[in-house]
Parts: sequence; C-alpha cells; structure tokens
Amino acid sequence: MTYRKKILKDIKILSSEITPRSAYLNRRELLRTSAAAAAAVAFPASSATLPNQRGTKLDGVNKSPLSTDTAPNSYEDITSYNNFYEFGTGKDDPVRNAQEFEPRPWSLEITGEAEETGTFNLEDFISPHTLEERIYRFRCVEAWSMVIPWVGIPLADIIKRHKPLSSAKYVAFETLHDPSRMPGQRSRVLQWPYREGLTIAEAMHPLTILAVGLYGEVLPNQNGAPIRLIVPWKYGFKGIKSIVKIHFTEQQPETSWNISAAREYGFYANVNPAVSHPRWSQARERAIGTGLFASRIDTLPFNGYADQVADLYSGLDLRRNF
Repeated sequence: MTYRKKILKDIKILSSEITPRSAYLNRRELLRTSAAAAAAVAFPASSATLPNQRGTKLDGVNKSPLSTDTAPNSYEDITSYNNFYEFGTGKDDPVRNAQEFEPRPWSLEITGEAEETGTFNLEDFISPHTLEERIYRFRCVEAWSMVIPWVGIPLADIIKRHKPLSSAKYVAFETLHDPSRMPGQRSRVLQWPYREGLTIAEAMHPLTILAVGLYGEVLPNQNGAPIRLIVPWKYGFKGIKSIVKIHFTEQQPETSWNISAAREYGFYANVNPAVSHPRWSQARERAIGTGLFASRIDTLPFNGYADQVADLYSGLDLRRNF
C-alpha cells in the first residue's frame, strides 16, 4: 500500500491569511510571571507566555515544519462542531455550554514512575517551552475530519523534563472532574473523569503535542481549554481535553472509551480504514466545511501520517490491537 506523505517542510502561510477574522475579542493581555513557590519543581524563565483571556493572540509562536499542506478549516468550523462530552454529547453542545467555564487558574499534577513529580501551575508548566503552530489533520471516529492549526508544545519536551524511569512504559492522562462547571459530567454517558493513555514511544513521537491554542489564539473552552492532547494519526477521542493529571506507569492504563465500549474503542485507536467500527465503516470520511452533500473522501491509514509513525507498530497486529 502506498501512503501519502503529509509533511510540508516550510510553512509560510500565516493563520490570519488563511481564514481572516473580523476582529479579536480583546486586546492581548499577558499574565504576570507565576510564583515559583507554587510549583513542586522550579522551572526556568519563560519562553512562552500565555494570556489568560479567551480570544487573545499568543505571542512568540513559531511555524513548524511538521504540518500538512492541506488548507485548514475555518475558525468557525473548528470551534462550533466539537466532541467534548463534559459539555454535552451533541456536536454543538460544547460551544453553547462551555462559555461560562473558567479555565484559569489551572494546575497539572505529574505523578508515577518519574524523577520529577509534583503539582505545577499551567504557566510554570508551559513557560520553559517555545510554542509552535502545527497544521494537522484531525479524524473523528464518526467518519468526519477537519484540518486544524493547533498551537502547542511537543509532549516529548515535557516528558524529558520530568525524567520518567525505565519502568515507565505508558503515559496516562486525566481530565478535570467538576460537574458543577462541566454539566455533561452530570450524565452517566461515561465514567468520569475522562481518561486516556499512550505508550511512551507514542508520547515521545515528534508529532505528539500538548495544545494550548488554535489559529494563533488561546485555546477556546469548547476545544479543550486550557490544555489538551493532540495525536494526529489517531482517532479524535484520544485527544483528551482540559488535562489536570499526567501519570507515568508501567501498566497499560485504562481509557474512558475502552472502559465504556471495549469492542468499539481499543487502546491504540490508530486510524485504520481497513478495520470497520462495529456500527459503521471507517473507509471513507466527510470533510467538515464541504457541505452535507459533498462527496466523501478515502480515509488514509494513520490519518495520512503513516510515513512518520507506522514503524511504532512494527510487528503489532493492528486488527487485534485497534
């Protein structure tokens, strides 16, 4: 099988030139440097500065060569058609129900098989790193897709800083559990809090990022503010949102959709058009923004990133380990 290469070596198109917006919601407002005493481990001076007000522009964002050459969807597409069950199961529920959610202040807990563990303010967690814009294809298990200009940092940079032990074979993630702020968590559609996981090799891959923005702005609430996982060769449910905990572990972690429906949602969740979901085919997809009656397109193995990631699964039966 021939895989289409999706990497563009030199991105020169600015986000504002791709889909211009009439105006940003507010003038940029930079956070003051957080006190190092609030973190268990002191981090060095900031390389990335995160505004705390939604809609504000992120400064110092570098273009990444690890971007698709496909034009991104519009900001409106990306922020109005979402899966975020913490705010409802409908595609337009998150944009309606997440507007009052306040994602600051925010902290992340690092636990498990690593030398550097503790609880960190989001700003201290992100500050040593340089933000990158990466235009990635995003494929949902329901057979729809988008192309999104995420802004974030390589997860590998975080992992290296916290120095996992040789016993750490997996990285587990957990979403905030707060039904008072996330009304979807009052339902029993999933076991809360939402959990996800990667192998350490997947987590260390250069394509895997923690996103804090899109289209050059602070990440909107409905897209997983203030920080979420992006693994572009996997189905979208692997992209856990509003992360509060990262755990290094020797054992394969439980994941929310695998707990809920193990027959339908495997741990690996690599995009594999040759393996149908039990209730529908995965062979073709509808690109959001092309209209309800637009022709579907063929789904690419590993979402088009096979040249970069297929070697991670050498010798693994991807029909059994789906």
